[in-house]
Amino acid sequence: MAGLLNISTSFISSPSKLLRKPNPLPTPTLRNNPSNRTLIQAKIREIFMPALSSTMTEGKIVSWVKSEGDKLSKGESVVVVESDKADMDVETFYDGFLAAIMVEEGGVAPVGSAIALLAETEDEIAEARSKANSDSSSSSPASSPSASESSPEKAQEAIAAATTIATPPPAARASVAVASLHPASEGGKRIVASPYAKKLANELKVELGSLVGSGPNGRIVAKDVEAAAASALVSSITSESPKSAASSAPPQVSAAPGIELGTVVPFTTMQGAVSRNMLESLTVPTFRVGYTITTDALDQLYKKIKSKGVTMTALLAKATALALVKHPVVNSSCRDGKSFTYNSSTNIAVAVAIDGGLITPVLSDADKVNIYSLSRQWKELVDKARAKQLQPHEYNSGTFTLSNLGMFGVDRFDAILPPGTGAIMAVGASQPTVVAKKDGRIGMQGQMQVNVTADHRIIYGADLAAFLQTLAKIIENPVDLTL
Repeated sequence: MAGLLNISTSFISSPSKLLRKPNPLPTPTLRNNPSNRTLIQAKIREIFMPALSSTMTEGKIVSWVKSEGDKLSKGESVVVVESDKADMDVETFYDGFLAAIMVEEGGVAPVGSAIALLAETEDEIAEARSKANSDSSSSSPASSPSASESSPEKAQEAIAAATTIATPPPAARASVAVASLHPASEGGKRIVASPYAKKLANELKVELGSLVGSGPNGRIVAKDVEAAAASALVSSITSESPKSAASSAPPQVSAAPGIELGTVVPFTTMQGAVSRNMLESLTVPTFRVGYTITTDALDQLYKKIKSKGVTMTALLAKATALALVKHPVVNSSCRDGKSFTYNSSTNIAVAVAIDGGLITPVLSDADKVNIYSLSRQWKELVDKARAKQLQPHEYNSGTFTLSNLGMFGVDRFDAILPPGTGAIMAVGASQPTVVAKKDGRIGMQGQMQVNVTADHRIIYGADLAAFLQTLAKIIENPVDLTL
């Protein structure tokens, strides 16, 4: 699982929500006071699914860091939530006890909906659990934890499917790999496992003490139990009848690792966000302008400073930012269809493909940062993006976007405009090309194709043409890139 980010969410007391229930409020507790007698109502707070980004509409519970009945302190991590961009560690604002978990690991809940109940005192845990049970029994199946993703029946099916392979699944191998880093129990101490992982381990006859958790702080989560059960079943089958299993197995066409052909796979939270953004882009009137840029000088510069940690992505981002400073309209954005903003910063977002989606880490003020610092910053952003550790400002503050497929040998393509920005540039590979020089002779030059997709409400053809001319001059004479 990805690393964690320390961010806070609102664990808000909601007496008004309790009052809307048709059932009467619990009888207040009478406590003695030397001066007078006061009625004090028990405090049971709802833990809500937080909004971890501006585009997030629902979140998925990756793992519960705490179990039901655990005591919580203000600022302590409680749950790991998968947003549309990252996995984030969510902390509590209150002291108390985690009384009832309403959305199990793997479950999905809308932003603002209750995912657990927090009791102020240990005496109120039973009352909170009673409330959670009554709420879950009256809720619709759509709002309950996703049984299709993490039910014991599905886990059994996954184990049965594992009998067709002769090696443990990747998840099992991954668990073994981190054994020295994240022990789930030490010296007889209590085993750190999520409630659902414990339940699943009991049903699948898996010994939790022998597992290594992939969750935060070595916590055992459901996928660790499923991987261990699948690995154990594969081992028993291959040890009992390896020859018969090999002879009876029908020939199969190999697919990409981890992909089962013919299956229907629901969108991840990130893929859902990308889908919504792409549909929103269709409402913007766009146009495209292409340009051919000679890259000989840029290639030579890159060879000289590559050993110092400079990346081609950083060079392209720096060149783009310097060109945008001279053409601020191309760095502008229109969000309401009635006005546009000349952005005060030149923040270059660069599209990065990660497991299960696409994200755009942002190189802030790329025109002002030297190329060496920019390259270090880019490497850090990519590492955080692939670990799903980017903070919101590191992926949602871009004013212009780069999409580079040149490293795959793609010579040209068009990109879709991200919502809220004015333009995106698709960069192809630099290719040796036979050209006619100005003196009439034939020669070879490295050339790359760039295609810019722009919002035609605020950027016009002449604006893009002028911008691309400036960009070409910077790339073809890149002395300013190292200043």
